[in-house]
Amino acid sequence: MSIWESLKNRDFSEFSLRKINDVKGAPRILVFSTEKISDPAIDMAGLLKMHYPPTVYMITVPCSSSIKPRWIMHAFSKGFDGVFIAADGSDCPYGETCTEKTGALVSHVHELMKKKKLETSRLRMAAICSVCSEAFVKHMKNFTQQIQQAEN
Repeated sequence: MSIWESLKNRDFSEFSLRKINDVKGAPRILVFSTEKISDPAIDMAGLLKMHYPPTVYMITVPCSSSIKPRWIMHAFSKGFDGVFIAADGSDCPYGETCTEKTGALVSHVHELMKKKKLETSRLRMAAICSVCSEAFVKHMKNFTQQIQQAEN
C-alpha cells in the first residue's frame, strides 16, 4: 500500500480525532518518520517509556525527501493542528541531497500554507537520528506547547 493510500484510508474524521484530543487536550500532530533513521528513535522512546502527547500520529516513509506536499496539506485539511517531519538529515541511506530536498519541500509547503492562510509554524522539520529518542520527545512536547499557545 502506498503512503498516499495509507493517508486516504486512515480515519481522520473530526469525531475520532476530537475524542482523543478531549482526553488530554493536546493538539493533533502528524509525524512523518523515516523507516531507517527516525523510526528506531521513536520506537526507543516508547520502549524507554518516555512520554509525549497521545495525539501524535506516525506515518513511516522511506526517506523524508519522498514526502509529497499534498500529503502534508491533506493532513491539515483533515484537522491536524501540526505536521512534523522527522528528517533523515545527513544520515539518509538513499542519497546525499536528502537534507536539501527536504528543506526545499518544507519551503514549498510553507508557500502553499500561506495561500491557504495557514500558519507556517504548524509545519516543522528536524533531523532525528536513530538514537535521538529524547530529542524526539522534546520536539513533540515543544511543538505541542507552541501550537497550544498559538491557539490561545
